[in-house]
Amino acid sequence: QVQLVESGGGLVQAGGSLRLSCAASGRTFSTYAMGWFRQAPGEERLLVAMITWSGGSTYYADSVKGRFTISRDNAKNMVYLQMNSLKPEDTAVYYCAASKSWLSNYDYWGQGTQVTVSS
Repeated sequence: QVQLVESGGGLVQAGGSLRLSCAASGRTFSTYAMGWFRQAPGEERLLVAMITWSGGSTYYADSVKGRFTISRDNAKNMVYLQMNSLKPEDTAVYYCAASKSWLSNYDYWGQGTQVTVSS
């Protein structure tokens, strides 16, 4: 069992930065690949970034490549999403999720944190 709690969302101007954090409970955290998703109003939830259990490999959606960076600290049971050069279209609720697979089959989800980028 893994419980996930996101934090770090807020209101930022376009071009600014935010760092999202996801705190995980459970001794098996380091065995899960971790992903960040986002969901804007009226739209489907989409994968933004993902990182393997070791942190050795990452995936980014084309829309955030070069602007967002996912990282993890298994010693602290934490996953991060550094978001730079934010755009109004990045506005969404951001969720972290845990998976035993890669890019699919997410077993656990957090409650989400709101990110709002003003123009």
